[in-house]
Amino acid sequence: MKLQVPFIQLPLAFDAALLADEVLALGEQPWRPHPQGYPGNSMLPLVAVDGDPDNEAFAGPMQPTPYLASCPYLRQVMASIGVVLGRSRLMRLSGRAEVTPHVDQGYYWAERVRVHVPIVTQPSVRFECGGAAVNMAAGECWIFDTWRQHRVLNDADAARIHLVVDTVGGDGFWDMVGRGRAHPVPSPQPWQARMVLPDASDPALAFEAVNVPLVMSPWELNAQLGLLFAEVVPHPQLEQVRQRVGQLARTWRSLWARFGDAPEGRPHFRQAMQRFAEEVRGPAQPLQLRNDIGWYGAMVTLIAKFAVREESSMAVDDHAAVDRA
Repeated sequence: MKLQVPFIQLPLAFDAALLADEVLALGEQPWRPHPQGYPGNSMLPLVAVDGDPDNEAFAGPMQPTPYLASCPYLRQVMASIGVVLGRSRLMRLSGRAEVTPHVDQGYYWAERVRVHVPIVTQPSVRFECGGAAVNMAAGECWIFDTWRQHRVLNDADAARIHLVVDTVGGDGFWDMVGRGRAHPVPSPQPWQARMVLPDASDPALAFEAVNVPLVMSPWELNAQLGLLFAEVVPHPQLEQVRQRVGQLARTWRSLWARFGDAPEGRPHFRQAMQRFAEEVRGPAQPLQLRNDIGWYGAMVTLIAKFAVREESSMAVDDHAAVDRA
């Protein structure tokens, strides 16, 4: 999700030692290598489609995996954030490793903020985003602008482990973000995080039930295209691309008026998107966004791949290679 600043520390704090005890008690067996095999990157699924830790999909009802069920304080931490929980996991970066520079440009992250709670870390671990850098200390709570180039460097010998929650937010969450401490903007007033201590409660958690559309509505299509045009670097071929996008938007609206997201309309939507992608590929290739990624590639991962869902599979690959921080 695009934010106004690279980093915001939320006014929450947690008992990192207790979290680490719960995580280490899970053992090594639940940890999985990164799906794309990035060196030093591994993860442990906490919330996944149907609660299946082996399901890497982005489309479908999210539920807790058995690993989350065995971590009571971790559940309290997630409840205190006050969000509808999407795909969530523990993410581990081994010592002397890095998360290489990238942008979370896939559809799933366009409207989802990524919440980080460091559990095991060291003062030398550096999280860089959009020219700014922070050390997220153990027990703190952070969000960051996933639309900017970002990376993580772990130059210590020990591994770094973070709780990472993807979410669209929830009641009160954005008010809490407004009370957060932006970085690198200096805070004008004294600031203190609220400590969330463990207790005997087992709070109810809210999970995503709907996350990827059957057919992208005309309004969402326009919003996603608007994001890309707001971020594009001026270029002589930009107007040609704008005109072709306008034609797509008009076609999409007429198809929506006729079919909505009914099954019989999906071949027509799919054909319109394929024709658009083919026609715009040439003129759009030189276009770049301000975050240093190509306009056309971003359009494909943000819009074209998700404008019409393939009914044959719910296991949507939302450019999973960027799911690394």
